[in-house]
Amino acid sequence: MNINKVILYGNLTRDPELKSLPGGSTVVNFSVATNRVWKDKNGQRQDSVEYHNVVAFGRTAETINQYMKRGSSIFVEGRIQTRNWEGADGKKNYRTEIIVDKVQFGPKRDSSLPSAAPAPKIDNQEAPPEGAIEYPEDSVNVDDIPF
Repeated sequence: MNINKVILYGNLTRDPELKSLPGGSTVVNFSVATNRVWKDKNGQRQDSVEYHNVVAFGRTAETINQYMKRGSSIFVEGRIQTRNWEGADGKKNYRTEIIVDKVQFGPKRDSSLPSAAPAPKIDNQEAPPEGAIEYPEDSVNVDDIPF
């Protein structure tokens, strides 16, 4: 069994480019940056950035083009595919891309909002203040758990 699965969470490095294919379906191309942070053997913080070419088709492509822009966070699931073609100079070119199967948009950045979000409301009531929840003091018997 072979698996070709990619999961990325990162930020768009440029605005999506929407195009129409000759058959009438749509395709969008964009790039996602992911970073990795670690400490080297001397304890110094190191970081590296990878850039991924991403392609989506159909309604997914239209939705990405409509709601995403440079800097937006995105979660992408898909597969790796490498295309090749011969350039005008006769040289063979290659491009490795992530073909989108599923996508989720990350949180929207809005500089007009305060940094601390208000407490969530449940059934139009204010959420209890932090620390106001009373937990039972009974201990849990493992034999009572049904699974």
